[in-house]
Amino acid sequence: MVTQQTDGTADGVGDGDASPTSADVLVVGGGVAGLTAATFTARAGLDTIVVNLDESILARNAHLENVPGFPGGVNARQFLDLLAEQAEENGVERQSGRVTAVERVEGGFEVLASTVDSGSRTSDGHSDRYVADAVIAASWSDVSYLDGLGVETRDAGSKEYVVVDEVGRTNVEGVYAAGRVAEKYHQAVVAAGHGAEVGLTVVHDADVAYYHDWVTPEGYFTDRGREVPPGCEEIDAAERDRRHAASRKRMREAFSEPHPEPQRTHPSLVDDELGRLDE
Repeated sequence: MVTQQTDGTADGVGDGDASPTSADVLVVGGGVAGLTAATFTARAGLDTIVVNLDESILARNAHLENVPGFPGGVNARQFLDLLAEQAEENGVERQSGRVTAVERVEGGFEVLASTVDSGSRTSDGHSDRYVADAVIAASWSDVSYLDGLGVETRDAGSKEYVVVDEVGRTNVEGVYAAGRVAEKYHQAVVAAGHGAEVGLTVVHDADVAYYHDWVTPEGYFTDRGREVPPGCEEIDAAERDRRHAASRKRMREAFSEPHPEPQRTHPSLVDDELGRLDE
């Protein structure tokens, strides 16, 4: 469990001499695959931290039109915002930093991440330390932080992919990879799906009592003389209606106004490190 100091920062973060911040799962990368994987591990009760520096490349998309459930498409930056909100509301701790090394320690892995100045992507030279039972690589495209572990990779010209099995495990026990870095197709829905799959693989390997992330009508299991399985929930009609109403309200608020941030493009095309267009 990640502990908190009275100043609101995670215990160990921001102090190189302090004990490292601990978690069950540390996800490197806060894009679609990373946030989705983290949401699934957190919902299963695993303490999960996402460490991320670079904004997802999806933010450069002008209008995301290939995600199921959005027949008219969706603003890519709004989509990313909602993914981040969903992860946090399910208990994911998000930290800003560039992961520089992952080392095996007794019982898990130590992760080093260089911190960044507020409002900047430039490292200030300080390293945060984390300890986790499992690590999910979901960054793109630099995975040099895995070099010391002997994780198998595949070079493809300017790209380097992490080699995984059919459910996201690498050749190193406890290390996983999700999304584009695992050589999945460069589509948001594929990244989300693979992130979910890898997150559930971590849950399975953690031997957590967890059957199915599923909310059912009251009596679905119990009226058949069955106990509600781990990871499932029965809700009555009143609670169902409350959740439906809250969901509709949340979506109305999210999409009531245009996204406030400028559209992104490739950083090489504009004089802005994030590729923000002057609109």
